[in-house]
Amino acid sequence: MSRPRSQAEYLARLVPPSVAGLNRRSLLAGAAGAGALLGTGLLAGCGSDSDSGAGSKTVSVGSNASDPTPKDVLAKLAAGFQSSSGVQATINTVDHNTFQENINNYLQGKPDDVFTWFAGYRMRFFAAKGLAGDVSDVWGKLSGYSDAFKKASTGDDGKQYFVPASYYPWAVFYRKSVWQQRGYQVPKTLDDFNALGAQMKKDGLNPIAFADKDGWPAMGTFDILNLRINGYQFHVDLMAGKEAWTSDKVKKVFDTWAGLLSLHQPDSLGRTWQEAAQSLQQKKSGMYLLGLFVAQQFNENEQDDIDFFTFPEIDSTIGAKALDAPIDGYMMARKPKSEANAKKLLEYIGGVDAANIMVKGDPGTLVANTGADTSGYTALKKKAAELVGSATEIAQFLDRDTRPDFASTVMIPALQQFIKDPKDISGLLTSIENQKKSIFTS
Repeated sequence: MSRPRSQAEYLARLVPPSVAGLNRRSLLAGAAGAGALLGTGLLAGCGSDSDSGAGSKTVSVGSNASDPTPKDVLAKLAAGFQSSSGVQATINTVDHNTFQENINNYLQGKPDDVFTWFAGYRMRFFAAKGLAGDVSDVWGKLSGYSDAFKKASTGDDGKQYFVPASYYPWAVFYRKSVWQQRGYQVPKTLDDFNALGAQMKKDGLNPIAFADKDGWPAMGTFDILNLRINGYQFHVDLMAGKEAWTSDKVKKVFDTWAGLLSLHQPDSLGRTWQEAAQSLQQKKSGMYLLGLFVAQQFNENEQDDIDFFTFPEIDSTIGAKALDAPIDGYMMARKPKSEANAKKLLEYIGGVDAANIMVKGDPGTLVANTGADTSGYTALKKKAAELVGSATEIAQFLDRDTRPDFASTVMIPALQQFIKDPKDISGLLTSIENQKKSIFTS
C-alpha cells in the first residue's frame, strides 16, 4: 500500500490509458498539452497460442507486483489456485513502472489472460475501449464485498470488469497520547475541525501536517473536500472531464481549502510526505490527512498510539460517508486464450481462501473481501477495514480517477500554485478548465 517516494517516481508510475503523445521523458520535463501518453516500449503477454482450448490447464497472469512481498504473495495465490483447481497460473512479472508505462500497448497486443490493475477510472477507461473482458458472471459467484467495492469495479455500461484484492483508506491520523494529554475531541463538523485546529495552534502544534513536494499528496485534500462539499457523483464526473472546473461548486472547494491553509504545516512544497508524517510521529503536528501507509513512519512500539477519524461533515445533506480508498486488483483481457480458466482464477482471487493468503503474506495489506480471517490485523487495520466497509462510496484518489496526463501536467502544478498563492482562485480554475478541454478532447 506504499505511495511513490518522490515526484519523479510518482510521474513514472502514471498510467498511459490514452493514445500516443507524451512519453515518460516529456512528462518528467513537465510537458503538457493535448497529447496523451505512450509507453517507451512494449509489454508482451507471454502466454502462447498453444495454451488455448477447452482442455487447457493453464492461465497466464501479467503482473506489476515486482516488489518482493507482493510478488511472493501472488506466487502463493497461484499455488493455492493450482491446488484447488488443477490449473497452473503462469505469472509474467514486469517492473511496476514499466508495466504501467506500457499498459496501453500491452492490452492492444497479446496480453496475458489476467492482469493486475486498479479500480475506478483507470479500469473504466480500458473497459470502454473494449480492451478488457466482462467478468460480471464472476461477480455473480463472489461474496464478501460491499456495494461500494462493486461500484468501483463497474464499467460505464453497468458490467463488472475488475475483481478487488486489496486497498488502503485515506483519513485524518493522529497520536492518541497527544490528544489524551490535551483533551482533544474528534471533530464532527467543519466548524469543529477549525476550532480544533485553532486550539492546536495555541498549544504550539502544527494543526495539520502537510507536504506536497512530490506533487500527489495535496490531491487527497482536494478529493476529500470535493467529496464532502459536492458529493461522490460530482467528484467522479469532474475527474472524468464531464463537469466544469470553473463552476461555483469547484470554486467553493478551493474557497473552503483556502480557509484551512493557515492550519496547514508551512513550507509544504519543500517537504516530502515522509517528513510530514515524521512531524506527527515526533508530536510536533496534531493531525495528518493521508493514507494508511502513514504508519510506516512510526516505530513498532508506537503503532498502538496511532488512530484516525474520517474527515468531518461539511454539508449535512451529503454527509461524511464517502472517502478515498484506492483499490488494487485484477482484470481479464478482452480475448483471453483461456477464458474459462481466467474466470476461474478471478473467482479464486476474489474468494476467502485467497484473501487469507494475502492477509498472512503481506502485513501491510488490507484485503477487500470481508470474509477473510483478519484476526491478525492490528487495531488500526481493523478500524480502517471497518471505515471502508461502512463507506457509501469509494473514490480511487485523483490520479486514479482521471486521465494521468491531466493529473500530472495540469493538476500537480495547479494545486501547488494554489498552495503557494491561494488568492486568484478564479484565474486558476479557468486555466485548469482550458487545459482540461484540450486534453479530454484529444
